[in-house]
Amino acid sequence: MQKPENQILVIFGASGDLTWRKLIPAIYDLKEQKLLPDNFVVLGVSRSSFSDDKFREKMIDGIKKFSNYKENSGNPLEEFAKKLFYLSIETANTEDYAALKKKLTELDLQFKTNGNFIFYLATPPGLYGKVPVSLAAHKLNLDESNNGWRKLIVEKPFGYDLNSAIELNKKILNEFSENQIYRIDHYLGKETVQNVLVTRFSNGVFEPLWNRNYVDHIEVTSSENIGVENRGGYYDESGALRDMVQNHLLQITGLIGMEPPASFDSNSIRNETLKVFQSLHLLKPEEVPKNVIRGQYGASTIRGEQVPGYREEKGVAPGSRTETYVAMKFYIDNWRWGGVPFYIRTGKRLPTKVTEVVIHFKQTPHHLFSRKDSGEACNQLVIRIQPDEGILMRIGMKVPGSGFNIQNVNMDFHYSELQNTYLPTAYERLLHDCMIGDSTLYARGDAVEAAWKFIQPIQKAWEENKDIPLFGYPAGTWGPENADDLIDEPNTKWRYPCKNLANDGLYCEL
Repeated sequence: MQKPENQILVIFGASGDLTWRKLIPAIYDLKEQKLLPDNFVVLGVSRSSFSDDKFREKMIDGIKKFSNYKENSGNPLEEFAKKLFYLSIETANTEDYAALKKKLTELDLQFKTNGNFIFYLATPPGLYGKVPVSLAAHKLNLDESNNGWRKLIVEKPFGYDLNSAIELNKKILNEFSENQIYRIDHYLGKETVQNVLVTRFSNGVFEPLWNRNYVDHIEVTSSENIGVENRGGYYDESGALRDMVQNHLLQITGLIGMEPPASFDSNSIRNETLKVFQSLHLLKPEEVPKNVIRGQYGASTIRGEQVPGYREEKGVAPGSRTETYVAMKFYIDNWRWGGVPFYIRTGKRLPTKVTEVVIHFKQTPHHLFSRKDSGEACNQLVIRIQPDEGILMRIGMKVPGSGFNIQNVNMDFHYSELQNTYLPTAYERLLHDCMIGDSTLYARGDAVEAAWKFIQPIQKAWEENKDIPLFGYPAGTWGPENADDLIDEPNTKWRYPCKNLANDGLYCEL
């Protein structure tokens, strides 16, 4: 992989969990893979009062807990930590950015980073529009000597709805150009998400079949077996539709549904995913109740342990109507996918943590053989994103014995079988891509707005039509039974995945 230029990574919100759990451990792992620049510095910025030493101690603790650090690696963490610095400022106060500029000038001269700065917004969303304005007020959005570059990484959620996303784009684009902005969706950093592209476009056996003529329907599932944990306050203002569907699940849908790009470069790939978002069939108000099911988990006993319902979680309003589960049926209005239903679902407190794509191929036109499992489609291609990452093809085989009874069997590959291959985390891949200037796996502003445009009618229907139900479901189950009503095709049902790629079923070992 390409080695980046010398640079400084400035993390706003550096005292928070994201920096401690994800960002600094990912940077350390990049160092261990020899993928950091020769001169690389991290400057943490936040309101909290930390000295450099205290910040380093906390980050070392995060590296030990969340990175691939090994005690006997021969690379003492203290040496790595010497490149970590901290500055306490009032992030919402533009005047305080003079201190940031002074600190960056000192570090830039000391470590010869040539004016190359990445600004990472690991802050509450309310600061996404304010930080870029403050940076620009002190000319930190542009290098005054024209010798360096500046980049801005923005975490999700990018906006709260279509109007706020448009407004946020305008604010940021007033200070930074589009090619400086990296809107991060960590799902796109996962190797198995990227493998969707490879599976499609490097295998002649799949691409000719990847259309309405051979695909019956497509299913995307992203489930979590935990509740909202300590994020109740944030989640109650967001919900599953904003937190998962608008970004993660639609980004995956974009990769599944896109046309082959002219070349494998950032603009070509992102142009094609944008076309998918622009082709999503917008639901009318009267279509929302039939095509979108929302649910909220209730208290239950899971493996002998009593777990609270969503409304009993810390920070959640007692009468909250925020959804913790969404299942949806929609169509892509273009020639490739016309008439093919897409089913997506996501939820908290479901039986297992899993994200996967299932391509259900059509039955053979003439049924010569009886099937033991007649309720299943003839063939399924399962692309498992997490856990037990891999790919599985289900094909019909003859059951031994007399007659020609057919049963589905698995042909599968697991990433764990690549024993000598290092599988980077999503943040490793995305941070490195930004360092080298590759925005392929980052969302572009027009695509974000197109995704919100698809979500907006659903948001509006839920807000204006109080008769649309919010279904309850016991924690530890696969969501409201009403989600089955979305699927009106005969012999079609949800796949119920297990933690193991090759297993499925409502009662499998989770």
